[in-house]
Amino acid sequence: MRRRAVPTVLAAAALLLTAGCSSGSSGVGFPGELPRTAPPSSAPAAPATESAAPAKGSVRVLRTVAEGLKSPWGLAVLPGGDLLVSSRDDGTITRIDPDTGRKTELGTVSGVSPAGEGGLLGIALSPHYASDHMIYAYFTSASDNRIVRMLYDDKKPAGEQLGAPDTLFKGIPKGPIHNGGRIAFGPDGMLYAGTGESGRRGLAQDRDSLGGKILRLTPDGEPAPGDPFPDSPVYSLGHRNVQGLAWDDRQRLFASEFGQDTWDELNAIKPGGNYGWPDAEGKSADPRFQNPIAEWHTDDASPSGIAYVHGVIWMAALKGERLWRIPLHGTRAAAAPQSFLTGTYGRLRTVAPAGDGKLWLITNNTDGRGHPKKGDDRVLELQVS
Repeated sequence: MRRRAVPTVLAAAALLLTAGCSSGSSGVGFPGELPRTAPPSSAPAAPATESAAPAKGSVRVLRTVAEGLKSPWGLAVLPGGDLLVSSRDDGTITRIDPDTGRKTELGTVSGVSPAGEGGLLGIALSPHYASDHMIYAYFTSASDNRIVRMLYDDKKPAGEQLGAPDTLFKGIPKGPIHNGGRIAFGPDGMLYAGTGESGRRGLAQDRDSLGGKILRLTPDGEPAPGDPFPDSPVYSLGHRNVQGLAWDDRQRLFASEFGQDTWDELNAIKPGGNYGWPDAEGKSADPRFQNPIAEWHTDDASPSGIAYVHGVIWMAALKGERLWRIPLHGTRAAAAPQSFLTGTYGRLRTVAPAGDGKLWLITNNTDGRGHPKKGDDRVLELQVS
């Protein structure tokens, strides 16, 4: 398998009671519409008659699927429905049977160097998983953040089922903070990665740096065909710390982003778009920058994972300790965001579609910043609308 090493500097050319909610609360905004976003696979443009999602929704916690997880971060769903969860600090991947809650540790990912906000972060399944059984992971090593893939052999004994990681892409700046880490395969079959600026703000605006970007790669770690900047994996720039990626049913990409002191953001991503950091945080009048479709005071959010279900983006909030619902009308917010589960489960890290209007939700209270309760951390199953 060919190994690709990308330097830090590239040549870039030329989210059984309905929880209480707050709606339209102070500190929540939803600015004007952005240009509609289509990935390079040329998603169809939304017609003028595209309907808006209902302004109000609901969340019901169906059950706790699993407990006793340590610093869980990434989530991937196997074809049979079992869940894979990464541990940031232990550098392990655990398989969970959602029917029984049984946990099986697949093994430790070699090369992970956890410290601060870094460690084993996002995971994703190969788009050809049925035939190649490959798991992709984004992690912090001793020198950088990188993306690897590993063979998952479930015929081996528990704890030994992960093959050695093959490095596909490296050189993403690392730091004690702002390591990004979410990876996901898009509807175009390409691998997208949200990175952080590692605490070095200027990297976000430096198109020759991999920090503070959304990257778009082939499954083999090369800059993807149709990327906006020739010979570069940079898909968008001007990001502080991207930890949520999701596509709607028209293949439009959305991303969540941590602000510093004032505004966290949900953005609709335009190829080649500049999202303003560090020159802008939240909505800006500067025409160079794309404005967020929703923004929150940082105490109310600090957003990590996002998921799209039936016209709504669901966003897991860490410091805000709640699940946000953002109804969409195209690439703008159709109404003020609503919050659910506020303070009930503590910090919320990752959310993913579970089918039939349901979500998987992972808490994150054992990462050194939360206040763990008995059973933390856990995976929850939610019914949402």
